[in-house]
Amino acid sequence: MDGTEGSAGQPGPAERSHRSSVSSVGARAADVLVYLADDTVVPLAVENLPSLSAHELHRAVREVLQLPDIALDVFALWLVSPLLDEPFLQFRRNVFFPKRRELQIRDEEVLRLLYEEAKGNVLAARYPCDVEDCEALGALVCRVQLGPYQPGRPAACDLREKLDSFLPAHLCKRGQGLFAALRGRGARAGPGEQGLLNAYRQVQEVDSDSGCEAALGTHYRAYLLKCHELPFYGCAFFHGEVDKPAQGFLHRGGRKPVSVAISLEGVHVIDSREKHVLLGLHFQELSWDHTSPEEEEPILWLEFDGDSEGTPVNKLLKIYSKQAELMSSLIEYCIELSQAAEPTGPQDSATGLPSDPSSSPAPVQRPKLRRQGSVVSSRIQHLSTIDYVEDGKGIRRVKPKRTTSFFSRQLSLGQGSYTVVQPGDSLEQG
Repeated sequence: MDGTEGSAGQPGPAERSHRSSVSSVGARAADVLVYLADDTVVPLAVENLPSLSAHELHRAVREVLQLPDIALDVFALWLVSPLLDEPFLQFRRNVFFPKRRELQIRDEEVLRLLYEEAKGNVLAARYPCDVEDCEALGALVCRVQLGPYQPGRPAACDLREKLDSFLPAHLCKRGQGLFAALRGRGARAGPGEQGLLNAYRQVQEVDSDSGCEAALGTHYRAYLLKCHELPFYGCAFFHGEVDKPAQGFLHRGGRKPVSVAISLEGVHVIDSREKHVLLGLHFQELSWDHTSPEEEEPILWLEFDGDSEGTPVNKLLKIYSKQAELMSSLIEYCIELSQAAEPTGPQDSATGLPSDPSSSPAPVQRPKLRRQGSVVSSRIQHLSTIDYVEDGKGIRRVKPKRTTSFFSRQLSLGQGSYTVVQPGDSLEQG
């Protein structure tokens, strides 16, 4: 179950609080409503709903949408409940579907559904993006919705009137002159608008005998490929809170809301208000557990390597969330899947199949975004963590020294980057 709020282009929590996936219930039949990522509804009339399996319901959705068999692996049925009240059903990307397989999809409708979901997450800033990437992604949305860029084209005014359809809300600084800028005269557009306009001009077209509409699948794919550069693409999201670092003379801290993104690759903690990553860890870089104190909220614990004034130290982060146990279970399952999928010999990086020395070389995967100050880079200084070392008698807080992990639950792949630092002869008590 996903407990996060609706993405852009979808009703917010207040509107969804009355939504149900069962519109009417009779003695034997019911109309089941399944929502797509673009908020369209797939109504299904089913018999004997209580005995209907998720697989049968999934198949019914695929038949209505006329999707190919690959959709069985690509999509899953999600129970979504923004306010933790009556949930509704959503047909969206399966978090366990590998990105490398996504690039092999050719069906345009499957690509469109994936594109719509990714676009909603970008516009809602659920996927934090740097400005340059927001503009590049927004330009592809312009191409899909407005067609090829043409200077002075009348429909280009939609770029200004519907700016929040192309860029996240926090980048939509409505100024004056975008329509005039499109026509090459008048005042300049705002920074976000001008960057979007420039990126729109640069969208490459694909020659097609069937006309420009046949090229939409190419632009859907381009959008998804750009999203693949984001480390949290395809994640499941959960609500939580973390402690703020103590500030001021009274050392007041408090908590800040975060979303926790979990995928087959690792865990990301995202600041819900500032729209940037606070912490990003691959499974090889962390240990974890969850606890349910009687007088406190459930807690997901993440432990990772860090430093304090240049000295290695264990860092322990507390994430308060009612979904702590669910997140812990998902982390464990993702690790199990990752270990089961480990190659036993040389493999093709694009297909996951054994490589053939006589075949052409596999395509090189794009590197992750590494801009200075990027919103996808960790901001550990904005987190309040516990630094500690184990001295054989118990856990105590110390100045930068550390030793073995506090948790036994961690991924061991032999070549992971999570290492153990032994304490020196003398420890400074913190």
